[in-house]
Amino acid sequence: MKIMPPERPEASIQRLISALMPVSTPVSVVPRKRLAWSYQGKPQFYLFLEGEVSVLRATDGLVMATAYDPLLFGVAEAMQGVHCQTLRVDTQATLRRVDAEQAMNILTEKQLWQDVASSFSYFSSYLFYRDALVVQQRTYSVICNHLQEMIQLPLETRLRVSILEYIQERTHLSRSTVLNIIHALKQGDYISTSRGGYLLELNPLPEEF
Repeated sequence: MKIMPPERPEASIQRLISALMPVSTPVSVVPRKRLAWSYQGKPQFYLFLEGEVSVLRATDGLVMATAYDPLLFGVAEAMQGVHCQTLRVDTQATLRRVDAEQAMNILTEKQLWQDVASSFSYFSSYLFYRDALVVQQRTYSVICNHLQEMIQLPLETRLRVSILEYIQERTHLSRSTVLNIIHALKQGDYISTSRGGYLLELNPLPEEF
C-alpha cells in the first residue's frame, strides 16, 4: 500500500508568514549549515520561503523531514525550550528570522493561533507519516517507501541527491543493504537511474523481492 503524506494547510501557513514578514530580518546562510534556534540569546522563529531545508533529529542527525515549500519553524522550540531537532539548509534558500516574543505578540494581536494549531497538526501528522515509512517495516518495504517518496520530487532535486544518500540520511540502513536492493530493482527494470545513482524513473514495485 502506498503511504501518502498529510496535506499542507496552505492558507494557514500563508497567513502566518504574511503576518510576520513585515518585522522579519533576512538570514544569510550557506548550504549544509545548521541554524541555531536563538539569536543573541533570544529565541527566534524562522520563515522559510524558498529553497530546501531539512529537519534533523538533534541526537544523531537523522533527517526527519525535508521542506521544499514555505513554512514557519521555531514556534514549539520557543515555547517549550526543548530542542529535539535542528534545521539544516540544504540548498541556496530564502529565510528570514523574527524575534519569538515579538512574533507571538503579533499572532495574538491578529488572532492567528488557530493557524498555528493547524500547522502543528500538519507537523504531527507528518511525523506519523514518517514512522509509517520506517517503523516495523521490512528493509525492502522501507526502501520502496522512500523510492516512492523520492519520485514525487522535482527532477532537479533527484539529480542532486542520490538514492543512497536520500535513504541513508533518513534511516539507519547500511550502505550495502541499500545498494543491494537498488541493484536488484535495476536488474528487474523496476527503476531507472543515471550515473551516480540518481533516480530517473520508477515503475510499479513488486510486493516481494
